Amino acid sequence: MDVTLQNVMLLLLIAAVVAMACRRLRLPYSAGLVAAGVTLAALPFAPHVVLTRDLIFTLLLPPLLFEAALYLDWRQVQRDFPVIGTLVTLGVVISGAITAAGMHLLVKWEWPAAVIFGALIAATDPVSVIATFRDAKAHGRLLVLIESESLLNDGTAAVAFAVVVAVVGGQSVTTVDVMALLVRMIGGGVLCGAVVGASASVLAWRTQDHLVEITLTTIAAYGSFLLADHVGTSGVLATITAGLAMARSTRRGVISARGQEAVRAFWEYGAFVANSIIFLLIGVSGEARQFPVVASIAGIVVVTVSRAASIYPTCALFSRGALQVSGKHQNALFWGGLRGALALALALGLPAEIPHRGDIEAVSFAVVAFSVFGQGLTMRPLLRRIGEIP
Repeated sequence: MDVTLQNVMLLLLIAAVVAMACRRLRLPYSAGLVAAGVTLAALPFAPHVVLTRDLIFTLLLPPLLFEAALYLDWRQVQRDFPVIGTLVTLGVVISGAITAAGMHLLVKWEWPAAVIFGALIAATDPVSVIATFRDAKAHGRLLVLIESESLLNDGTAAVAFAVVVAVVGGQSVTTVDVMALLVRMIGGGVLCGAVVGASASVLAWRTQDHLVEITLTTIAAYGSFLLADHVGTSGVLATITAGLAMARSTRRGVISARGQEAVRAFWEYGAFVANSIIFLLIGVSGEARQFPVVASIAGIVVVTVSRAASIYPTCALFSRGALQVSGKHQNALFWGGLRGALALALALGLPAEIPHRGDIEAVSFAVVAFSVFGQGLTMRPLLRRIGEIP
């Protein structure tokens, strides 16, 4: 995208108008933004847009992840961590494997292309999930489960995706290599986030200036992501860890009372802007895209089926005891497994030599569109039907 002041102002104006219209019509904000992006792309004054991996990952993703982690109910996450941990590991592997097999059997994609698509689409997307469930005013244990899963499953998916791309590229990958990559991506990401978050907290403890405190949280959000990306670990997990570290410091009074109010307002606005731009650009970029009809329909079907296969059997492992997940929560977890910006960023960043690269990218857009419109528009009625919202 041509990053000019005019383009930014136009996107922000559209986002503000869409936000007011969606609130009045009681429609999901994310669906309204994508629809607005599609409409904008058809107009003669539409800005030139190139949705890239770097734009999503480096500029727009850190504020969304940091804001979500900053206000995550960590005590509830700790109580439910066995369930969440199983969903973000076993659940992601099941989802990716079934998706890959489905695309190979239904669309006749070669295994390399099918497995790459399965790996990049397996994880739910924190941007879409958090936007949809917060917009629907979800709360309680369900919100903690779905938000935590979407935030933490990047680690498993990132390792699987890196391994698959390396194998398809002709590299020899052993079990030891996979374990080393797992430790580097997850452990390294958490370590980077912890170091940056702790450092920012130490500096925040030495000031009562709310503007400085906001600045330090901004450094924590982007600095953790950039550091992790530079050393080849998970920037997503780094930013989440930095957000959790800053949240803990905030609860201990490291950030002043006035600073806490200012930080909350700042990150709410930052998340609003990043969310708005991401969904608008998804709509603008997808408007002129040619979608292979059969492959797109097959992709939507197998991703939906694989989500069911990753939720219900996994939750059945906790059918007895305090960690039991109710049937209505399982249904919400299944239908709430939205895909979005993360999958698109991975697809857009695929090497040119990957087989069926164009088809993988197009089908990823189709799955994201179904998530935003098909699942996003029906999420509020589902939550109301199961009694999660009034």
